[in-house]
Amino acid sequence: MEFKLIDYRNGIYAFDAGYVRHQLAAVHLVVDEGRAAFIDNGSNASLPRAQQALKELELSPAAVDYVIVTHIHLDHAGGSGAYMQAFPNAKFVVHPRGARHMIDPTKLMAATEEVYGKETAQRLYGTLIPVPAERVIETNDGLVLKLGRRELACYDCPGHAKHHIFIHDRAANGIFTGDTFGIAYREMDDASGRPFVFPCPTPSQFDPVDWRDSVERMIALEPEAVYLTHFSRIAPPRPLAQDLLRRIDECVRLTKETLREGEDGAHARLMAKLADYLVAEARAHGTLLPEAEIRALWQMDLDLDAQGLLIWARG
Repeated sequence: MEFKLIDYRNGIYAFDAGYVRHQLAAVHLVVDEGRAAFIDNGSNASLPRAQQALKELELSPAAVDYVIVTHIHLDHAGGSGAYMQAFPNAKFVVHPRGARHMIDPTKLMAATEEVYGKETAQRLYGTLIPVPAERVIETNDGLVLKLGRRELACYDCPGHAKHHIFIHDRAANGIFTGDTFGIAYREMDDASGRPFVFPCPTPSQFDPVDWRDSVERMIALEPEAVYLTHFSRIAPPRPLAQDLLRRIDECVRLTKETLREGEDGAHARLMAKLADYLVAEARAHGTLLPEAEIRALWQMDLDLDAQGLLIWARG
């Protein structure tokens, strides 16, 4: 896959993590006064791309002050240990609930294998490299990191995961949302490029009330744009947030409906309902992708979403 560094002309850059397929996961790079911070990192396979990004910007590995993860799901944090080895001055920034699992990733990998299956988890993430404890910064709500002359403020945002933060770049007035603003695969954009967002209530800490509060907290900051790991910059945020919250509510409704019908085959039935709902919403949005391609594109996501929703609903 050819490397391409996306320049948003505000000190924020993005590149494809090379995770699974083109434009599934983005790594964001913030640069100010010759200092750099990476936000989310996909898997170990993204490290050469991160090094290429620095090279294109004429920055050395020593210029990286922070490796930040929005949360510790491995499509966001799987390359963390490798990044810390490569960037000797960097501090690792993570929610307090996630810190111990990055310092010793044994339980994190075991949990990932339980969700994906051992063979798939190993293929996607390989060997997780521990992050040195002495280089970890645990975020308290409202922690402000200095990067050159800009400030990166970190805020708790549970809903997708209890160990989730968002990062507000005050200089660019952009928010790095991880998964809390959902997924916006660019194949789903309409003909004008308007993005389509859909929630990702994956195992195992989905909470719709917390998620709504987190999205509303983001929007209250009046960001110019939000930067999703799946996939990068979308704007304007406010109407997209309304779409996302409406779709979270419908996912909840479909889950409750499915369980009222009985436990037997609940996962398969809920997955089918979510797929039908996704296709209907995509068509109403103006997505041009054929239905079969939409279903194929989202198959793994919807499988995980159904798992996460049922875990929540069963309490």
